[in-house]
Amino acid sequence: MKYFNPANLAVIACPGGDIFADEVIEHLRHKYRHSRKQVIDNISQKYAIDPVQAALQIDLINKITVRGTSSQSGNNINNVNFKVPVKFTLFPNGEIKSEIEESIRGKDVYIFQDVENRFPVKFSSGIKTNLSTNDHLMTIFVTVDAAKQAGAERITLVIPNYPYSRQHKAKGREGLTASRIGKIFESLGVNHIITLDIHSRDIINAFNKMRLENLHASYQIIQALTKMDDILNDDFVVVSPDTGAVDRNKFYASSLKKPLALLYKERDYSKVSKDASQSNISQIRLLGNVQDKTVFMADDMLGTGGTLIKGMKLLKENGARRIICAISLPLFSGNAIAHFDEAYNEGLFYRIIGTNAVHQEEVVKREWYINVNISRLFAHVISRLHQNQSVSSLLDNAGIINRLLSQTMTAESQHELPFVENTDS
Repeated sequence: MKYFNPANLAVIACPGGDIFADEVIEHLRHKYRHSRKQVIDNISQKYAIDPVQAALQIDLINKITVRGTSSQSGNNINNVNFKVPVKFTLFPNGEIKSEIEESIRGKDVYIFQDVENRFPVKFSSGIKTNLSTNDHLMTIFVTVDAAKQAGAERITLVIPNYPYSRQHKAKGREGLTASRIGKIFESLGVNHIITLDIHSRDIINAFNKMRLENLHASYQIIQALTKMDDILNDDFVVVSPDTGAVDRNKFYASSLKKPLALLYKERDYSKVSKDASQSNISQIRLLGNVQDKTVFMADDMLGTGGTLIKGMKLLKENGARRIICAISLPLFSGNAIAHFDEAYNEGLFYRIIGTNAVHQEEVVKREWYINVNISRLFAHVISRLHQNQSVSSLLDNAGIINRLLSQTMTAESQHELPFVENTDS
């Protein structure tokens, strides 16, 4: 096993992204300790030396090869921190300043931000306040600039929710803001972006040199499905909530070996969806059969939720027995949670599966909500990028999903719960 040397890896967490960053860091620490122990054991056995001496040799090499000084280059593996202290200041006029308080010269820097965090975030001055998407975005800009000025060798943005991703195509006199945001990142010196289920793959085509790694939460979502009371043995159908989500739901249908149906929607783009009761859907039709079936729908993003609730009502009217939805980026904008509480009480759906890519505090307490953790997946990708290794198996996770489902079916036939060792994601 290749040794994962963390000496040149640095994590910066912007206000709003610190919770997710801390979860990813914990997985990085575990990965480092595991790989270090394996290397020490291998060296000890191969050269017949004491494990303690092997560990000292590794730490000596780390100190010699590390670029500059770092709090994470010490001998005690429990002190490996990765996280660089940064002072964020919010001025009375709304300006934001980022000051990096430790040398990152020559480092491989990963900057975390959750642009959809709507909960109060704390600044170094002690101020706690709610930030808009634009505030979070500006925090990214000043932090990337500070990292570049501080001599970072490579900068990777870890932004599970790519900002302005829904403005990816122009209808009339509109800007292509999704691509413009990427070009701004690129002009600031960003080398990589790691994101989750980007709204449109076309955004990637807007960059010149910057790479975008688009991760998927499908393994974690299917893993959650396998834990639901033998639900995959139901008369089960996958339904795409609209034409834009066909590829995503086709993947689930293919992996689960279930039929695929479609909700066809027509929108009135002269209207803006304000909440779940006022969406811009003018017409919706079902293509397929859901009578007496358990329905599964997957989408990349849930805002006000009005479109999804309208779709669930139509599915119920067409005889759907139970509805489960999976959302990679559960924003729950405005009063969406209250509308979903109402829909759940009316029996419109059974469960909503969401990820921790967007920080939430209220919805995770709901009986109808299942929160899946995707921080380990991000830690694996960061580790591989840092070591210049391939991430293709993590971007296309069909293989590990097939292994998961195979183990699940085997365990069910033996009336046992499956044990799945998730080594890839």
